[in-house]
Parts: sequence; structure tokens; C-alpha cells
Amino acid sequence: MPPRAEACVPDRPQTDPPLALELLVHGVAGASPAELLGDPRTVRVTGDSTAAVFRRTDDADAEAHPERYAGLPIPEAYCWSRLTSGNGARALWLLLLPFMVANLAHWARPAAPTGLAADPAPRAVRTYGVLVRIVALSLTVLLIAAACEVALDLVAWQCAGSATCTGTGSRLGFLAPDGGGWWSQPGRRLSLGALVPTALTGLLWFLSNRTWSAYESQPPPAGAADPDTASDPAPALGRPGFWYGRRIVARLRAAHTAAGLLTVAVAVSAPTAAHDRRTAGTAPGLETVGWITQALLAAGAVTVAWVVCRRGRTEDRPDHRLDRAVVSLLPGAALALLAAVLVHACFSRPGWTSAGRLPGDFAFGVIMLGQGLCVLALAVVARYLHRRAPDPAAALRGLGGPAVAMLGCALGGVMSGGVAQRVADWMDGGATPGMAGALLPGPPVLLSWQASVLPPLLLVLALLTAWFAGRAARTRRRLAATVAAEYPGERPDVSRSRRIAGARTAAALTDSAPWFVAAVSGITLVLGAGALAGAWSTGQVPGEAARAAPPLVEAAARAAQDAGSWLIGLGIALFVAWGRRAYRDPAARRTIGILWDVGTFWPRAAHPFAPPCYAERAVPDLTWRMAGWTGRTGGRLVISGHSQGSVLAAAAVWQLPPPVRRRVALLTYGSPLARLYGRWFPAYFGPGPLAALHRDVDCWRNLWRATDPIGGPALPGPASPEVDRGPLADPLAYGRSARHPLPAPILGHADYQADPAFAAERAALLARLERAARAEVPAQRPGVSKGWAASADPPGTAG
Repeated sequence: MPPRAEACVPDRPQTDPPLALELLVHGVAGASPAELLGDPRTVRVTGDSTAAVFRRTDDADAEAHPERYAGLPIPEAYCWSRLTSGNGARALWLLLLPFMVANLAHWARPAAPTGLAADPAPRAVRTYGVLVRIVALSLTVLLIAAACEVALDLVAWQCAGSATCTGTGSRLGFLAPDGGGWWSQPGRRLSLGALVPTALTGLLWFLSNRTWSAYESQPPPAGAADPDTASDPAPALGRPGFWYGRRIVARLRAAHTAAGLLTVAVAVSAPTAAHDRRTAGTAPGLETVGWITQALLAAGAVTVAWVVCRRGRTEDRPDHRLDRAVVSLLPGAALALLAAVLVHACFSRPGWTSAGRLPGDFAFGVIMLGQGLCVLALAVVARYLHRRAPDPAAALRGLGGPAVAMLGCALGGVMSGGVAQRVADWMDGGATPGMAGALLPGPPVLLSWQASVLPPLLLVLALLTAWFAGRAARTRRRLAATVAAEYPGERPDVSRSRRIAGARTAAALTDSAPWFVAAVSGITLVLGAGALAGAWSTGQVPGEAARAAPPLVEAAARAAQDAGSWLIGLGIALFVAWGRRAYRDPAARRTIGILWDVGTFWPRAAHPFAPPCYAERAVPDLTWRMAGWTGRTGGRLVISGHSQGSVLAAAAVWQLPPPVRRRVALLTYGSPLARLYGRWFPAYFGPGPLAALHRDVDCWRNLWRATDPIGGPALPGPASPEVDRGPLADPLAYGRSARHPLPAPILGHADYQADPAFAAERAALLARLERAARAEVPAQRPGVSKGWAASADPPGTAG
């Protein structure tokens, strides 16, 4: 991009009338250039195979022939769908779903107080960010602990120590304790099994590092703002370092990688050191080494926690530095310590046998308890922030972030514990792990209790769904009685009215989603606490714990345990099948891409192993294109965004220097800016930031329909008519007529360009930009903006 002052000075004389460009940005479903531009012949103007700007072939040299476009915009399309649904390896991102949800909790915090006299509550904002990062770290530890449970406890400790699994012809025969082989000792078997969770940690590091170099390491456009010379507070998305998370992701990646390696080391060291303490008289040197390694593991855990809690995002300026000591030394030291633990475990310990379970019950319980306490503390901080800056539209009255964090913990628990539960069921044959007569002790009893609460949770969700469905049916009947009156002169048609009312009712269910999420999160928290209390108080799986209870209670407990185990297994099987299908089928991969389009818009501020943020590529792409084209031609530009594309368009406009922004108009349609993003992410898309966007972009129009489940008004209150036009008629015609001889479809979220209002609003925006261009003095050089103010949060404290 040219320097800031030169970005507003065209390199060729302005035409009369000035050139106009319409930059189209598609939504979550994606679209080909031919579909966006309405022409099968397209050419790539700039970009690569991942994201690029396209034009119709006839418009490739439009700037050289301005006379062809008098009164018409030059159409071009920005296609970004391959950022989220490119190759088959993206299907593996399904495994990172809990990490993505935890990362969303960071951005769902309530807005802090703003204004010159307001206290921005930086400590509360910083505390909120620290708590979310701790929850995210616990999910990494939980995943690696589950891998250790499978590889170390179930396979290397229980199965390999049993004659049932290591009999003649078994693939684990070389691990048999009575075989006398080198691997027969438990410590050596644990060291061998530790390679599986270590490899999983390395895979997570590799995926994060590769996407980090492709997304977060892309430098942002220069000259967007100068925080040192600011006078007015800026919305968060307008800060120059917002879309450049290189430093924080590298730092968190090092910490989470070290945490994973240390988790594996603890899983091997704990039983080894416990055996050495029992036999201290025969091998005092091994006991001493065990104490030293455990002290180093504790020091490593404290260091990881310090790295995670110490620093958050820096958004006021692009931070090109890296904490090289942390990024390089922390994972390396953890890997070296793990290697030392494995070597220590491989020393000969005659007479050591594996019996029972590894000490995993307490570890899983501590993780679960810590997650619950962090979520409750997060709720207290979020509620405090919401009271300081009340926002009636915020989801769950400011508690959206804690609710999302609870969902992330629940997903992590189901996915990690479910794998261990199903592996234990498979290894135990027809028996139930933990029950009388089972060949193996099975996984920690807490995992069985977690599986047992799944059927009650699903039952409550079914009841909630039925209640919402009943309420929707009543609303549909009420709306159907008034639909025909909205189309004067039309003869009422009961069937047609019901279809239109049904579309509007289904679209309105989106507004009930926060309370559904609240119900799921609250029930999950309560049932999880009950599962933890049951596991710690009884020390037995639910079926065994209820043996002395009345027959009905015992039968219910056994049924819940068995059904929960099978439900988890079925869910995991469907999950793997979906990922396998997505790897082979581009259409299914595109569906998964839609999920990531919504979930990975935000930078990785809390969890470095979450899927990468595509907006850190897309927003700079759009910003460079708008600033470069207007600066080179002196023309005016309308950026036209549908659905998720409207969010990208708004974020890109926020990043423009003010002189460039005066040449740009914003047209959004089917936009979730206020309806979804404003509710769930009030600190970034709440009424305050959107009102600021309206002030910064004088030319902004938003189209919406009552049948659209995603789009809605962009501005609340009396300022809404200045931006919003809607609800648009949908369908355009109620019945058949001379103008509409065939039934008009109910468009909902799709095909806004088919509505006459779209062309009218686009023409009005272009005319407004043209009048502004004619009002400028051609010989006057545009002033240079001094940028926006620094954020209310000091550097390094943006959560």
C-alpha cells in the first residue's frame, strides 16, 4: 500500500463523472466468481488460489476506458471461501472444535465503559482474558490427558499387564509381564505408550505453526492509524494491530505445547516415582532422580501458567516482536524433561507389576473442577462489566462468554472422555468397564459418570426443543392471519399465508438461541458437578454405586451408564465418519467450511490450537484493495457484503484511513452484524461500535428481511432508518399476477440482488459518492489523518 498521505492522491486525473467500483464479498456458503459477477467469463485481477479478486473478462481493463462506465459501477468480486474449505486436510479441523469454542468465549466478553470520563475497567477486562486463557489451557491438558489415559493406562498399564490381552497371537505379546522381555516391565511399557500423546502434541504444534505462518504472520496494511496522535476513542476492530496476532499466537503455542509435553511426563513420572518411594531401600538413586524430575515438572507447570497469564493481545499497534526465549526454550525444555522422565522410567525395576488403574481419577477430577470454577469466576467478571456498561441487546445479559466457555468445556469432556470410554468397552469385550466381572478396571470412574449424565442432558434438550417448537407453532398461526393484509388487493390463500408465516417464524427462532445456549450450559454445569461429586464420593461407576439402592434407582443408573457409553460411541463414530466424508467429498467439506466461517472469524486470542482466523487474511486483502484502487484512480467504491461477507466488509472499512473511508460506501444485506455479532460479541459489534461505524461511514445502507434467519437491522433505536431498509417484502408477490405470472419464491437469506431495493440503494449510494466527489476541490490535496485514539485498554491488556 502507498504511504498514508499518498493513498488519497490519484496517479491519474479523475474522470468526470468519477469512476465507481462495486466490490462484492460473498457470505458463508461461498460463491464462484461467475455466480457473483453473473458472467461465466471471469479473470483474476489480483490474489492467489486461496483468495483473490475477480472481474468479468470484459471489465479487466475498465480503468483504461472510463467512458464505458458512465453512471455504472465496475463490478468485481472478492472470493475467500477457500480460506476455510480449501483442501481435504481441513476436515481434521473438526477435532479442534472445543478449542474454537473456547476461543470464541474470549471475544464474547461484555463491552467495557467508554467515553472521556468513563473508567474502562482495564483490570476486569484483563481478568476476563486471563480466565479464558486458563480455560483454554485446561482443554489442551484434558485432550493430552485423555490420550495418556488410552495409551498409557488402558493399553500399556492395564491391557499389557493382563494375560487376557497379551496371550498367544496377540499383537501386544511382546509387552507380556510374564514373557521376560525387555518391554515387560511397567515403566518401559509406559515409556513406549507415551509416544502416542507426545506425537499428538507434536501434531497440534505442527498444525498451529503451519497456519500461523500463513495467517497470523501476514503483515497488516500500513498507515491505517497512528495511536500516538489520537484524540477520539476508536472501535476495537479499527485498531491497527487487531488483525495481526503473530506474537500472542506464537507465545500461547509455546505454552500449550509445553503443557502437553509436561502432561505426558507427569503421567509417566507419577506411577514410576510412587514405585520408587515404596522400594527406596533397594534403589535410593532412582527415588532421588524421581524427586528431582517431579520438582522440575512442578516448576515447568508454574512457568507455563505464568506465560499464559502474563500477557494478552496487543492491538493498538502491529507488534512484530516475538518472545523468542519463550517460543524457543519453553517447548524445548519441556521436551528435554519428558525425555529425561522416559529414560528414568526405563531403568530396570525387578518385581514391579501393574495392577488396577493409573492415578487418573484425581487428575481428571481436578481438571473438571478447575474448569467449573473458572467458568463461575468468568461469569462474575462478565456480570460486573455488563453492569458497568449495560447493553440490553447483549446475549444473556452479559453472560454469553461464560456460557460459550462452558460449552467448550463440555465438548472437550465428551470428546476426550468418550474416546477413552469406547476404547475401554472395546478392550473389555462384552463386559462393562468398572462393573463386577469386567476383565479390566477400565478408565477413571469420573468418565463413566460423565457418560451417564448424557442421557438426562439429551432428555432435557428434547423437552426444550419441544417447548420451542410449540411456541413457534403458536406464533406461526398468529402470523398467518395477518400475512395476506400486507399485500393489498390479493385474495387470501391459507396455504400461502402459512408458508410465509412459517418462514418468518423459523427465522425468528434465531433470537431464542441465547436462551437455548444458556439452558444447555446451565444444565451441563449442574450435571457435571453431580458427576464429579458422585465419582469422588463413591469411587465406583454409577452401576456399581447404585447396587444397594432401590431396584428402580439401580436400573436407572445402569441404563444411564450403558446408554451414555453407547451414545458417546455413536457420536464419535458419526464425527469420524463426517470427517472422513469431508476429506473425500468437496460438497461435505464445504459444509464444514460454513461452520468454520462463523467460528474462525476471530483471531486466536485464547487457544493457539484452534482453527486459524481467516479474517487475518481477508480483512487486509479488502483493505489493501479499497485503499489501493481509490488512491490509484481517484474513484469511488461501494463494498457490497452479504451475510458473513458484510462482517468482513465492515471490519475492512474500519481499518481504512479516514481520507480513504470518505471515498467508500458500505452496502450490507442479510447481515448478522447486530443480530448475531452484536448480541454475542457486544464489545466489538455492540450498539456503540456500530454507531461509530455509522458516523465514520456516512454512506451505509443495510437491507434485511423478516424471513431471514441470519440478517437483521444493523442499528438499534432512532438511528436505524438512516441505515436500515426493511423488512423487505418476501416473497415479492403474494399470488400470481400479470407482473408475476409464476409463484414468487420465499428467498429468506438468499438472493438479495433479486429485490428491486438492492439496485435502488446501490444507485443511491453511488450518486451520493458522486456528489461528494464533485464537491471536492480537485486541486486541494486531501488532509492526512492523524489516526484514531489508543484503545481504552492499555497495550497488552486487551483481554
